[in-house]
Amino acid sequence: MPITNQRVAGHAFLREMYGDAYFPDHVVDLGRAVLLGLCERIEAGRPSDLAALYTLTHAATEEFNLLEAEFEAAGSGIETVAREWIAEEFWFVASAYGFTDADVEELIATRDW
Repeated sequence: MPITNQRVAGHAFLREMYGDAYFPDHVVDLGRAVLLGLCERIEAGRPSDLAALYTLTHAATEEFNLLEAEFEAAGSGIETVAREWIAEEFWFVASAYGFTDADVEELIATRDW
């Protein structure tokens, strides 16, 4: 499903991670896919409130949790700076879809990174 939100469609997800050699592009690609999948689910389901949005972001966060093993296998990891970059991307997604009052910590509450 193509993304219809123009802000999202033109956004370079995880740009900072791609720009840092510590993070292998093939694993960052997986993280980017998680974020794009989240956007697709938001567009398909049009969450009506924050609770519905948080359900979707928690599921995407769980997908990121699974990527930790991929990062480690590639000699990398989701460390402090990456945590902040990923959290910022979740906030970007929420705000791009009109949820400007979303709490960034609640968006990623299920994280273990």
